[in-house]
Amino acid sequence: AVIEREAYLSATLNLVISYQAVFTKYPILNQITGMYKYLERCFSDFRQRGFVVGYDTRGQVTSSCSSKRLAKLTAAVLLAKGVPVYLFSKYVPTPFVPYAVRQLKAAAGVMITASHNRKEDNGYKVYWENGAQITSPHDKEILKCIEECVEPWNGSWNENLVDTSPLTRDPLEEISKIYMEDLKKICYHRELNTKTNLKFIHTSFHGVGHDYVQLAFKAFGFKPPIPVPEQKDPDPDFSTVKCPNPEEGECVLELSLRLAEKESARVVLATDPDADRLAVAERQENGRWKVFTGNELAALFGWWMFRSWKANGSREADVKNVYMLATTVSSKILKAIALKEGFHFEETLPGFKWIGSRVKDLLDNGKEVLFAFEESIGFMCGTSVLDKDGVSAAVVIAEMASYLETKNLTLAQQLTEIYEMYGYHISKTSYFLCYEPPTIKRVFEKLRNFDFPKSYPKSCGAYGILHVRDVTTGYDSSQLNKKSVLPASKNSQMITFTFQNGCVATLRTSGTEPKIKYYAEMCARPEQSDKTFLEEQLQKVIEALIENFLEPSKNGLIWRSV
Repeated sequence: AVIEREAYLSATLNLVISYQAVFTKYPILNQITGMYKYLERCFSDFRQRGFVVGYDTRGQVTSSCSSKRLAKLTAAVLLAKGVPVYLFSKYVPTPFVPYAVRQLKAAAGVMITASHNRKEDNGYKVYWENGAQITSPHDKEILKCIEECVEPWNGSWNENLVDTSPLTRDPLEEISKIYMEDLKKICYHRELNTKTNLKFIHTSFHGVGHDYVQLAFKAFGFKPPIPVPEQKDPDPDFSTVKCPNPEEGECVLELSLRLAEKESARVVLATDPDADRLAVAERQENGRWKVFTGNELAALFGWWMFRSWKANGSREADVKNVYMLATTVSSKILKAIALKEGFHFEETLPGFKWIGSRVKDLLDNGKEVLFAFEESIGFMCGTSVLDKDGVSAAVVIAEMASYLETKNLTLAQQLTEIYEMYGYHISKTSYFLCYEPPTIKRVFEKLRNFDFPKSYPKSCGAYGILHVRDVTTGYDSSQLNKKSVLPASKNSQMITFTFQNGCVATLRTSGTEPKIKYYAEMCARPEQSDKTFLEEQLQKVIEALIENFLEPSKNGLIWRSV
């Protein structure tokens, strides 16, 4: 369906939008024209610095509207105005665009992608000169410029301009080469990698990831991972999966897991179609597969990146200069590790655009950032790319597994050791579908006017609520001034409840899909080692949350299908 104007304008142009929405709400050329006008206003040297354009492998046969064609049209608009365009000659992972923006010192860049969304969708992400996704005020100002564009200028539809203009440049070879070189900065056991007997299966989910993950493994000294043949090559129909989102777990990883069993491979790596996210599965001693959640993988990555920093850093390195970050709906495990180890941990609003911008600020102030993540399997290892990156995450987890193998440990066993050292963090994330914006608004407004106007709930079923934070309105009951430390985000819904039993639960809307998501986590101290009890408590709180706050039957919410 066409995205409503209000919802679209509340976005940051990082929305994933359907082809229908693109061409009926704001035609693609109007969007790029508006972006050009804003960039021209911001950068006096725009025509010297240029603009980066990348694209994934999506395509619509009926409309002949592929990501590649949209990329060419995007480039044509800018070329017609004398702006140099770094247009990749081949599909690339999303993280290549922010990486290229920084390396080439471009003014900005776009990646044409709908990531892991359904095949009918497409859209684009916009990156600023700092290599991070755009945030306010750039998003709002670009949208104003788009609205002012009545029609594109002459030549904008001439997609062949990219083949004839001297201003078109192909950065593919240069960026691929230096990206793979930069990857080696976070490779700590190359010799071990060359000798490991571990086998890895990789699926690119019919997207862009295969070639680049193969190169990343080579950069780390590994033998190539074994590809899933049915999913290795680009296929815009995603014909072997019900949904091209590896976050959905074992039900979409079936081909990978069966191949792993056939090849006696213990670890499966799955990059989503634009290769900016990573799912991991590991075969356990009982023969069953464990698909790690994003929060569990973050615990492993956080432990590994800090351990590697300690083992390879200079003696003068100051732990108080080290940072890790996570979005506020993600696990607090990094916070627990930071408290014990002495480095800094920070939270941001949901979305890697906030992480990327904050990391750049920290780097500019001489800080060292080791790792950042969001629970939806988005990971940033190191700071070569200021966005989530499934390619680098895949090879880092492979090195971690190879190292642990020499200690007779699996990833799952190491995860348990991490929890026993820093405290169990048991979390669960899921969602309900809701296609009616008024219903979504009603759900959240009821929580803000629960017993009487302007009052939040004091309990949820049998569970007392200690604090409430409403980022939408900027309210936080835990603060003396009752104001949220995180910036208010009026254009999205997000309320967090801290329960008296230690559970933290957040309800929020999705920025790209018609979903109400819930995130819940029990954060225990290291001495609380009864995992079963914590899991039971978490499940009871979630059930109460759904029954009392979301009320799916009453509100017509559709349960997530498994």
